[in-house]
Amino acid sequence: MTLKVLTALDSAKTQYYHFKAIIIAGMGLFTDAYDLFCIPPIMKLIGRIYYGSHGDPNKLYQIPHAITSAMVVTALLGTVIGQLVFGRLGDLIGRRKVYGFALMIMVLSSFGCGHSICTSRTCVLLSLGFFRFLLGVGIGGDYPLSATIMSEFANKKTRGAFIAGVFSMQGFGILASSTVTMIVCSAFNRVCGGISETPHGADLAWRIILMIGAVPAGLTYYWRMMMPETARYTALVERNVPQAAKDMEKVLDISAIQIAQEFSTYSPNSLPSNYSFFSKTFIHSHGLDLFACSISWFLVDIVFYSSNLFQSQIYKSYLSDKHKVNAFQEAFEVARLQAIIAICSTIPGYFATMYFIDRFGRVKIQMMGFFFMAISLLAMGIPYYSYWNNNINVGFMFLYGLTFFFSNFGPNTTTFIVPAELFPTRFRTTCHGISGAIGKLGAIIGSVGFLWASHNKKDGYSEGIGMSASLILLAGVCLVGMITTYFFTRETMGKSLEENENIIINEDLQNEIADHTV
Repeated sequence: MTLKVLTALDSAKTQYYHFKAIIIAGMGLFTDAYDLFCIPPIMKLIGRIYYGSHGDPNKLYQIPHAITSAMVVTALLGTVIGQLVFGRLGDLIGRRKVYGFALMIMVLSSFGCGHSICTSRTCVLLSLGFFRFLLGVGIGGDYPLSATIMSEFANKKTRGAFIAGVFSMQGFGILASSTVTMIVCSAFNRVCGGISETPHGADLAWRIILMIGAVPAGLTYYWRMMMPETARYTALVERNVPQAAKDMEKVLDISAIQIAQEFSTYSPNSLPSNYSFFSKTFIHSHGLDLFACSISWFLVDIVFYSSNLFQSQIYKSYLSDKHKVNAFQEAFEVARLQAIIAICSTIPGYFATMYFIDRFGRVKIQMMGFFFMAISLLAMGIPYYSYWNNNINVGFMFLYGLTFFFSNFGPNTTTFIVPAELFPTRFRTTCHGISGAIGKLGAIIGSVGFLWASHNKKDGYSEGIGMSASLILLAGVCLVGMITTYFFTRETMGKSLEENENIIINEDLQNEIADHTV
């Protein structure tokens, strides 16, 4: 039996505030994707500016892979820290109190990325890396808070779709980063482009692109500050049911009087008893769930962030010769490819999850996504050197897009949703943060480890295992993800958060409710 304030949340009709919450909570994910996907074209501009005097003509304008990898790792390490710290703070002092702070870190660090005051190559890269680390901290903090806030406001019938809606803002962030990059590069090319391979203004262009990413997040700061604390946190952690009812009435079409009156005589001590995060009770009740969420997120991020493997091959076939275009034109072409992939595969994958998540369930979609990602990767990997290496065509692009589609219509989205549903309210953001942090360790392996593993001596790097073996290995990772999902992940569809977290209100509270309602 659950508190009526929670039952009211589970049965509330879909209302305007639910959609408003998707925008407010999703803007952090929007910023995350914007800053992640604007880096490839920006690195093209930075390469033109600071790596234009390389001795090897084949590596002219090419940023060393060690620098590119370091730029990725710094942001991911920041994300790991942000998820752990803000995840714990969200449970200790409340979601609302730290929510705006995480967003402000993102806004300020985005401006910081563009305001590197240096002009030397080393100083610019160090400054950019530092602010990207801070950006990662803010983004990491936003993950557990946004997912948990949406899950605790949503009704149980459409909760999965609403959390997926928050996560789908990443797709629009990718599209926005590509669109802004194309607009800025086109404008600069029109004004100061020309026959020069690196026109004046390139150093300003990449800074503007980065700073624009802070604007949408900054515009939602006020609305985040106006959001009330979630009723579940107020009722179950702060143990203030009347206040939870009042907060609900502010944003949802629910009467607080009935709920508050029913529980006006209850002692806070009659609510479910506490046990610590490191207790045997938690490990026994939720340890396996935490493992399932963490391992699934770890495995999918290995594959998702290894997309750098494919991008470099696609760029070779679809980008113009860098000696025949200037910096703006090259960055424009990279952004255009990213926009095409986002429109054709990434965003449709998010929408498919939103539509089917509360019909098929989380487990089935996650298993299906892992399976079809594996099939796509095998189709690229097995014949890679015998066919694809010399024929990067529409077929390869289709398979590449398919991995993105089933990643988002699959584990990339479900691993964000499930940790926000499985765990007790007082541990929910902590567990989501831990799951996400372990996932980002997989992202580091995917974006750096596999990037280096795919190298071969023909490209001037130390010998790795090659592209074919790397793609087949990634397919194996997907199959492991499918198996672990089947054996360890619990279905949460259609259940209240209290059912999912195995909370049973103690017998005294049940008797008190019965006496009060007679």
